[in-house]
Amino acid sequence: MKVAVIGATGFVGKNFVNELANRGHEVLAIARNTDKVAVRENVKTVSVDVLDQAALANAVSGFDVVVSAFNPGWTNPNIFEDFIKGAEAIQAGVKASDVNRLIVIGGAGSLYIDGKQLVDGPDFPAEIKPGATAARDYLNTLKKEKELNWTFFSPAIEMHPGITIGRTGKYRLGLENPVFDEAGKCVLSVEDLAIVIADEVESNKHPRQRFTAAY
Repeated sequence: MKVAVIGATGFVGKNFVNELANRGHEVLAIARNTDKVAVRENVKTVSVDVLDQAALANAVSGFDVVVSAFNPGWTNPNIFEDFIKGAEAIQAGVKASDVNRLIVIGGAGSLYIDGKQLVDGPDFPAEIKPGATAARDYLNTLKKEKELNWTFFSPAIEMHPGITIGRTGKYRLGLENPVFDEAGKCVLSVEDLAIVIADEVESNKHPRQRFTAAY
């Protein structure tokens, strides 16, 4: 398949590009600084400002699916506004192209426990709340999308650089609620997250749905 990846040099994006390339897919890595993309025979690069909808539409034209791992940076003081603006621009840019499928990698904050979203809980980490709230609010926007075949992925609650489990190829899927293991943990390595998304690219198992995964 031909897969365009936005945010290809980020923590999630670079692992996802690697997984796709290893599976033999044709990958277009989209990033601000494409010098950080590992050179591969089946990986091409393009530098595009996601806010430039026309340039984005032109870049992804002819691809089977666009996967957005866009994140304006967790330390960005304007992360809420920048995330919403960027995500909506990506959605509009894909709609302006000839691509019908958009997969968005968001956050775990919009998952539900006992009917309440994690991001609204009193113990939710304050340092990531603005970005998590933006991802939750954008999911609500995406749910209104009628033209694109969209999918939104919420990672496990514990999915960060400190998770050193590596690539196991094992995971369990969920929809609106976190997936917990026998110890009450909701964990997934970024390498296995890349497998989850690559599997979704190939299977289109969750059209117009949000889903999640963990061990």
